[in-house]
Amino acid sequence: MDASRTRVFRLGAPVAALACSLLFVTGCFGTGSGAGARDEDRTARAAAPLAANDLQDDYLRVIRDVLPSVVQIQAGDDLGSGVVYDDRGHVVTNAHVVGDRETFRVTTAHSEEALAATLVSSYPEQDLAVIKLDEVPDGVRAAGFGDSAKVEVGQIVLAMGSPLGLASSVTQGIVSATGRTVTEGSSGGGTGATIGNMVQTSAAINPGNSGGALVNLDGRVVGIPTLAAIDPGLGDSAAPGIGFAIPASMVKTVADQIIADGRVTDSGRAALGITGRTVVDDSYRPAGVAVVEVGSGGAADRAGLRAGDVIVRLGDTDITTITSLAEELAAMNPGDRTKVTYRRDGREHTVEVTLGEH
Repeated sequence: MDASRTRVFRLGAPVAALACSLLFVTGCFGTGSGAGARDEDRTARAAAPLAANDLQDDYLRVIRDVLPSVVQIQAGDDLGSGVVYDDRGHVVTNAHVVGDRETFRVTTAHSEEALAATLVSSYPEQDLAVIKLDEVPDGVRAAGFGDSAKVEVGQIVLAMGSPLGLASSVTQGIVSATGRTVTEGSSGGGTGATIGNMVQTSAAINPGNSGGALVNLDGRVVGIPTLAAIDPGLGDSAAPGIGFAIPASMVKTVADQIIADGRVTDSGRAALGITGRTVVDDSYRPAGVAVVEVGSGGAADRAGLRAGDVIVRLGDTDITTITSLAEELAAMNPGDRTKVTYRRDGREHTVEVTLGEH
């Protein structure tokens, strides 16, 4: 896959720091001396490798159980990853992985030859898509998806996919944060989607990891790795250790609708019902979102907004760009009530709106 689609970052495992911490704890455990202290020291040193072996066993078990459910997807000249969703051969992935193509070649962990697959539907607004294997071979099994609400900061997670075309690769890290709202770039094949409730992780996400699996130590998929952060201070290079995954609950919501109906019928995404663009002030700084078009019967239409209005605030949050508006809406739900402040003919007005659905 093109590097611009899944931005690269690296995870440096702090082995030296961890070892120093462990030595510090065991060396300073208690204040006693003599045989008792030496016994405690020996016990602590003996327990350390046992704990490491247990953790390693957990890693090996999860990899053995989940990796057969993670596939490599070839869409033209681009490579990405996917996760087998059910025993009928449906595979969930990112919309930016499938792009505008409708047929794909899929390689599983055990297949010697690529398998043919066809697009079921793509939902770029959430950067998710479902494809289906034309034939389901033996050894391919569906992954288990976890509950995003139970994901906690500090949980160990493994990212599985095909970074840089290296199929069935695994990296490890932790959940760094939850509830992030992230906007993708639209260049290089990205969808430009603004996605809420993303899981932030330190597990390395490289080009080709998109659409793969972010898995906890219970062997449940908790997210679909989608993108990595970019640091403008480093010349738009990847920011180390900052990647984002679409939460499993949203993946299930979208995939179930696509499989059942061929499209998303209930997105759960709040919307004003407008087409807008960023406007700038006399100093060429972003100054709001100009309403280009108002959807008939939508939230903005019902509230009396019209083309030419400039939205400058949503609730208590200043709106300066179309991205900032999208990010605020991504954190809300259809049916929520909020206030919209806008400029019309040089004067500010505030109205209350009931948000619709994207």
